[in-house]
Amino acid sequence: MHYWLMKSEPDAFSIDDLAKRKHQTEHWDGVRNYQVRNMIRDVMHQGDHAFFYHSSCPEPGIVGVIQVVSSPYPDFSAFDPENNHFDPKSTPDKPRWYMVDVKLVRKFDRIIGLQTLKQHKTLSRMPVIMRGNRLSITPVTAIEWKFILKLADQPLK
Repeated sequence: MHYWLMKSEPDAFSIDDLAKRKHQTEHWDGVRNYQVRNMIRDVMHQGDHAFFYHSSCPEPGIVGVIQVVSSPYPDFSAFDPENNHFDPKSTPDKPRWYMVDVKLVRKFDRIIGLQTLKQHKTLSRMPVIMRGNRLSITPVTAIEWKFILKLADQPLK
């Protein structure tokens, strides 16, 4: 199993939006970065877990846990000229972009904010903390995964 951090702007798609979907499941579409596409297509598997991260908002941070519930498949939003993720060079016969379906596992009681993540040496190598990293999906180590889950379960001070 692999662990991930998957970013979404809450104005576009939030953890609450996922919670409202049928079976609390939705496809994770719109990835238009080749490095991230390769991770989805070649490394991500059904059963993997990810932190859901709200980005580009007043308080960016981890808001919950999701599970990958499908194998990667072509991102159909790339084929639709009416979709803002349209890519004319991606076709059903030769797809450029891939996506997976995700399911809500748990919404945290509070946001584990970026500033909180930066305070812990155990998390200092996480890509989301590193300056200039703008990838929408990044790997998370097992040690980082367990540490963040412990942070989420700590009572507020």
